[in-house]
Amino acid sequence: MKDRLKILSGTAHPELARAICDNLGVALGSATVETFPDGETFVQINENIRGRDVYIVQPTCPPANQNIMELLIMVDAVRRASAHRITAVLPFFGYARQDRKDRPRVPITAKLVANLLVAAGVNRVLTMDLHAGQIQGFFDIPVDHLYASPVLIKAIRERGLDENIVVVSPDVGGIKMSHAYAKAIGAPLAIVAKNRISAEEVEALTVIGDVRGRNVLLVDDLTESAGTLTAAAALLREHGAEQIYAGVSHAVLGEKGRDRLAASPILEVFATNSVPQAYGKKVTALSIASLLSEAIKRIHSDESVTSLFEIGG
Repeated sequence: MKDRLKILSGTAHPELARAICDNLGVALGSATVETFPDGETFVQINENIRGRDVYIVQPTCPPANQNIMELLIMVDAVRRASAHRITAVLPFFGYARQDRKDRPRVPITAKLVANLLVAAGVNRVLTMDLHAGQIQGFFDIPVDHLYASPVLIKAIRERGLDENIVVVSPDVGGIKMSHAYAKAIGAPLAIVAKNRISAEEVEALTVIGDVRGRNVLLVDDLTESAGTLTAAAALLREHGAEQIYAGVSHAVLGEKGRDRLAASPILEVFATNSVPQAYGKKVTALSIASLLSEAIKRIHSDESVTSLFEIGG
């Protein structure tokens, strides 16, 4: 396997790429990725990859435009170097929230990014917890869609937090994901109804379900400014919730989000290291390197990856 498999990393998250390589027992491929003074990206692959099965690890997290363009250029370089197959490993898929026309004269940018990846030469995509699962259909190539829930639920169980707990969806749109967590943990489900005021401001309106005297696990696929999570946590505390935790697939946090979490009733946020922004005073980053490396190993060996798609833990 090691003779044909090659893993490369862009500049978005090299630590994760190295951890994947450590799990697989292979060396990280050598590539030069630089930015010219005018802002243009230069890429050179520093070793022979002709006929290789190449995996490029590059979450398209902030700065999203830079990381997407860098990925496209890397793909073009690898394609022109005669790689046998190119898989884009996108632990976090940026622009996933722009997946439909929800108002007049707006783009469907998630579809545009999919088109760009295919046009550049990507043969397969490996990703995790897409904001909208139907984005898989935007690609005319195979997409392997993993779930972070086994990693998050394992950590929750190891802490003994699955006792006397209610799983809460912080908005109506996350009910399906939260229900999967509740089923896996064996806990009841509650929902917070919210009203979004702006991109960073959220108003939590009411709680559907009983949380009084119970511990709470808020479940969400993505948080940036933490407005949804912290507003939900404040309302849950008002409704009698005891210890409040959060499980988040992608913690794409900025300073505002970290400050909000630090000041909130949330005791701890369990997040994956799908992006390098997953850190902060109350944030515990859990590695998904073993999950991704297992998927890469199975794809490379033409084995089934179906069992890795299971939501339950």
